Amino acid sequence: MDFEESMNFLRESGKFGIGLGLTRIKELLRRLDYAPGKTEFIHISGTKGKGSVSALLFAMLCAAGHTAGFFSSPHLHSYCERIRTGKGLIKPQEVAELMTLVRPHVLAMGEEGFEPPTEFEITTVLALLFFAAKKLEKAVVEVGLGGRTDSTNVIAAKTALITPIGMDHMDYLGHTIEAIASAKAGIIKPGAMVFASAGGEALEVIEKEAVLQKAKLCVYPRDFGAEKAEFSGEGQYFDFVAPDARLERLFIPLLGEHQIDNAALAVAAARHLGLAEREIRQGLAQALWPARLEVFSRRPLVVLDGAHNRLSMEALAKALERHWPDKKVVAVLGMLSDKEPGTAAAPLLPHLEYAFISQPISERASSGQELLGLCHKHGVPCQWEENIETACAKALAVLREDEMLLVTGSFYLVAPVREFLLKKREDL
Repeated sequence: MDFEESMNFLRESGKFGIGLGLTRIKELLRRLDYAPGKTEFIHISGTKGKGSVSALLFAMLCAAGHTAGFFSSPHLHSYCERIRTGKGLIKPQEVAELMTLVRPHVLAMGEEGFEPPTEFEITTVLALLFFAAKKLEKAVVEVGLGGRTDSTNVIAAKTALITPIGMDHMDYLGHTIEAIASAKAGIIKPGAMVFASAGGEALEVIEKEAVLQKAKLCVYPRDFGAEKAEFSGEGQYFDFVAPDARLERLFIPLLGEHQIDNAALAVAAARHLGLAEREIRQGLAQALWPARLEVFSRRPLVVLDGAHNRLSMEALAKALERHWPDKKVVAVLGMLSDKEPGTAAAPLLPHLEYAFISQPISERASSGQELLGLCHKHGVPCQWEENIETACAKALAVLREDEMLLVTGSFYLVAPVREFLLKKREDL
């Protein structure tokens, strides 16, 4: 198989939709005689910030000289972004070689009456096989959906991180914070070291799970914290504080107060994994995580953010107030239908001067009617543009000196806009 054939096979597997549970992936790994080797896994779940925490921790591990891997989703521009090591993204040819190995077993499972693995399960298997082949020392694995029954939970991680938890994926995880937190806390393995920045009812669930698994739990900001956060034009400085240490003026090239929280969580885990202050400092400063409050352009000011649920929209709204209080906001906005767009985007609406509503490139895309209705409810002038590039071009055309362009609502919207803007930049 070549890379294109591999992607076509994955898309075909996507017709089975989202399927939680570990039976299919365990059977597939058994057929492949998978063995993780000596790789130490770090597992990260949560509703908001798990990707940023994962990226920050991965950067620190690389700065420390570890042979490290990183599995995340979704990707922005290339499928290969989902699987990487410190040397870069998995190569298309490597994906093809792994898929050539995996595909016959996937087909055999279907022929023998097993429920076929989903697209995400196959991707998880590719990542695990790749990490094993590279004989990595560490691998940071971001949960896809939930935790307890997510395909990534086949790993035996001695270190687990859980970010803030909110109402998301309710059709799969439950309609209460307690139910969702239980799913997220399912990544806690017996005797593990757990770092959590969740609070309230979610934290109570995590604490109970930690006790059940005889795991040690450190909670932000109770057991460690961040102080003296300071915004600069290129990122933020903060002090990490713990009972046994204070790391002053750590820099992250990420914006938003929530990223300080994410960085503190990642630093706590890095210290547990034995990283020195110099390695932590260097890794944080070098971390890259595009489309998370990314300042794509300064003249005009264009900000890209993959906020896609209520919690992330609240964080985005706070970031607008903190970083650009004097800027009026013109938005290109689109969300997925399973993210309850009619309520999730509400925290953002008071900050918008005008909105171009468009449709993310996904089968789960919202038609836009809920967002249009929400804009009208909040008195925000808006219009529908089916084509994402047209929406972006029109937004740029009307942008005034005192305004900024914000593109948000889903990575499936932000990614094509980012590609469009990159092409415009290249054409200048």
